[in-house]
Amino acid sequence: QVQLVESGGGTVQSGGSLRLSCTASGRRFSGMGVGWYRQAPGKQRELVAQNTPSGGTFYPDSVKDRFTISRDSAKNTVYLQMNSLKPEDTAVYYCNSVPPYDTDWGQGTQVIVSS
Repeated sequence: QVQLVESGGGTVQSGGSLRLSCTASGRRFSGMGVGWYRQAPGKQRELVAQNTPSGGTFYPDSVKDRFTISRDSAKNTVYLQMNSLKPEDTAVYYCNSVPPYDTDWGQGTQVIVSS
């Protein structure tokens, strides 16, 4: 059984930073694309950071130069460093493969950015 556990969320002021972690059990991240997704209230879930098997990264313009995805294959853990946070970054953040496995979604971790 696959379990993805996200952590590190919280409430920060605009301009602040947070580092999210995602640890997987039942599935190895090595050799596959992984990503961080977020879902804000009333909006669809969106991909905000992707790390390819070869180490390449992708970010949408909304978070580019502010978010950094990384992985520790030995720990089977993926991280998301978020800097210069804005109120519009408020959402529940999830990790998953890219493309995602629908059965793998975890509980997510809540990020709230106050203005």
